[in-house]
Amino acid sequence: MPRSKESFEEIYPCEFYTPEELLDPEQMYTIQEIARLLQGLEPDAEVDEGTEAVIVDWAVPWVMINADDLVIGEPPTDDDPGYYGLRTD
Repeated sequence: MPRSKESFEEIYPCEFYTPEELLDPEQMYTIQEIARLLQGLEPDAEVDEGTEAVIVDWAVPWVMINADDLVIGEPPTDDDPGYYGLRTD
């Protein structure tokens, strides 16, 4: 059910990091690591499973929207996640 803006104590602009602001150009990251970075956390920060599911839900569209600015690295094995990094060319 929608809520009126007045029902919130505060509202904030919906702003996201650009890939250049978020990612080290020399590193590659998993979706889970990108999700943590988008929340202002370190890539290896411990988060509970429920929190990780929520922040990954934010990270996947961010990766898709910023795909032109990213590169993808093949996972080392079929059981490992893919890695994403900043396009530098």
